[in-house]
Amino acid sequence: METRTTTLEGTVAAWTRDPDRARSTPAATASMKDGQAVIQAGPFALRADLPAPLGGTNQAPSPTALLLSSLAGCAVAFVYDTLGPQLGVRIDGVAATARCAADARGLLGMDGAEPGLRDLAVDITVDCPDGEEAVAEVARVWQERCPVYLALQRPADVAVRFRAA
Repeated sequence: METRTTTLEGTVAAWTRDPDRARSTPAATASMKDGQAVIQAGPFALRADLPAPLGGTNQAPSPTALLLSSLAGCAVAFVYDTLGPQLGVRIDGVAATARCAADARGLLGMDGAEPGLRDLAVDITVDCPDGEEAVAEVARVWQERCPVYLALQRPADVAVRFRAA
């Protein structure tokens, strides 16, 4: 944890001196290949697919599964890599499960079914020898700073533009 703490302190100092170094514009691109969405996010490649009843091949996680994965992943990585060291909380491990309710009939435009996700939830378990109060502080800060959680909790407008190729 000491190395991460030193790294984080150095990052805070550098970004205090030059805030522009902290600003970024992450992007992901996707295109269809072999019946799946091939997604490029920086140097990383991912795939997404839909279940067969919705026309997909079910060979990769659905976009909904990727969204839930982002929430669970942000819980685990941000708590372990950043918040524990920054807050001086010893964290031996973190596990998270994100879930929601969905009605796939809505994707097909069937009457009475909503395509949106409902009842989003994330359960986070922190293995922490510092006790419940320390975990409660990590939880409070996570809810203030986790960008994925905040995007779901307080959605921003999304500019959408379709065009013919």
